[in-house]
Amino acid sequence: MAKKKKKTVAEDDLSAEDLGVVPEEKKKKTTAKKKTSKKKTTTKKKTTKKSSKKSDFIQSSCNVGLVGHVDHGKTTLVKALSGTWTEKYADEINRGITIKLGYAEAAVMQCPKCNRVIAEALANLLRKSKKDPKGHCPDCGEKLAFKRRISFVDAPGHEILMATMLSGASLMDGAVLLVAANEDCPQPQTREHLAALEIAKIENIIIVQNKVDSVGKERAIEHYNQIKSFVKGTIAENAPIIPTSAIFQANVDKISELIEEIIPSPDFEDLNEEDFLFNVARSFDINRPGISIDDLAGGVMGGSIISGQISVGDQVEIRPGLKNPDSGKYKPVITTVKSIYEGKHSLETARPGGLIAIGTELDPSNTRTDQLIGNVVGTPETLPEVKNTVEIETHLLEKVLGAEEDISVKPIAKNELIMIVVGTSLSAGVVSKIGKHNSVSLQLKRPICALGGSIVALSRRIHNRFRLIGYGYLAE
Repeated sequence: MAKKKKKTVAEDDLSAEDLGVVPEEKKKKTTAKKKTSKKKTTTKKKTTKKSSKKSDFIQSSCNVGLVGHVDHGKTTLVKALSGTWTEKYADEINRGITIKLGYAEAAVMQCPKCNRVIAEALANLLRKSKKDPKGHCPDCGEKLAFKRRISFVDAPGHEILMATMLSGASLMDGAVLLVAANEDCPQPQTREHLAALEIAKIENIIIVQNKVDSVGKERAIEHYNQIKSFVKGTIAENAPIIPTSAIFQANVDKISELIEEIIPSPDFEDLNEEDFLFNVARSFDINRPGISIDDLAGGVMGGSIISGQISVGDQVEIRPGLKNPDSGKYKPVITTVKSIYEGKHSLETARPGGLIAIGTELDPSNTRTDQLIGNVVGTPETLPEVKNTVEIETHLLEKVLGAEEDISVKPIAKNELIMIVVGTSLSAGVVSKIGKHNSVSLQLKRPICALGGSIVALSRRIHNRFRLIGYGYLAE
């Protein structure tokens, strides 16, 4: 029985494939086997080729979020644009919905002859014949030239996963809002996700009217007008609306063009000179059951660099850190960076832009099943103080978002439980004080590490669900 248990792959181990993390020990072992079975000349040739690929890889410079109501086609669209199906967990596959934040990367290419801009994976999908070479323009057949690499953040659309979506919003530089044509607009999470984009101040938005293949022309026009009415007066009022069938790749090429046009890469020049700061959105144990102790790889953290740069061999501090099971208190941790990955590509140094994984010397039992979500990583002694009590300048919405019925937002009351999301950090706290100028003080159940002035999403429990009621800013 014990042997059978060791052979079973744990569900959380599957997520390591999202970021392409391979234990260094495992890579060394595989290389050693190849050397014994092949001639030395062949081995040297392969090694040289591999290192050249590694140096040629260009890190993503932009994070594009896919947001919208559950089952409106976000994951299918990511697949068409990147070639990656982001639902990896058994529960996600069985239920057909995104539960965790999904990640994928895509190379944006341009044809030097006809100037067409298109995602590389999509260009390969749209080839006229399978015999046609990959990486060429589907229109004129010219070899495509690289423009930039982007990362996709596939946010869950189900109402009970709103906190996960809010965490993902903190990583986005721009967003694609999907609205399915076979359902009236807006659906509850369509409204809630758009509000989250407004709270996160994400202004570069593309609206995709998906699943137009499932409705007639008159319904498609009626639904288009519903979208226009819904976004009027919002941050997405002037966003382009693209009718699409993601499952048949119809008009998806127009989306890749608009991403290049509307969602530019941020200017990281000044950020590169600042202290290193990294928001943890996922964490993994990449070791398979039954692996020998000598081959164990340290814990892995996935997320996005906010500022500064990180290199293999650097020391980093993690705050609030790990929870002591006896005292219940959190203690910051210092560890060494052993590897850096974007997708399946190994990096020696990483900067802001894209979604990366950092391999560490941490005990992998401390990173499995996303235990480090919400932590902040930085150069030792440069991170903000860990806060158990926070003061927030609040701004409440007129109506509760995400609920089926029309509910007005009541003022926050003393002793009320409020859920907050700051960056990728999720916590809840009891209101201990109501101050002047709409400020409230919360005694947190889980500490956070965040800079003063950070945007905070506020939710309260309504009908056994935490619903978005407003936003605020952390006091300095």
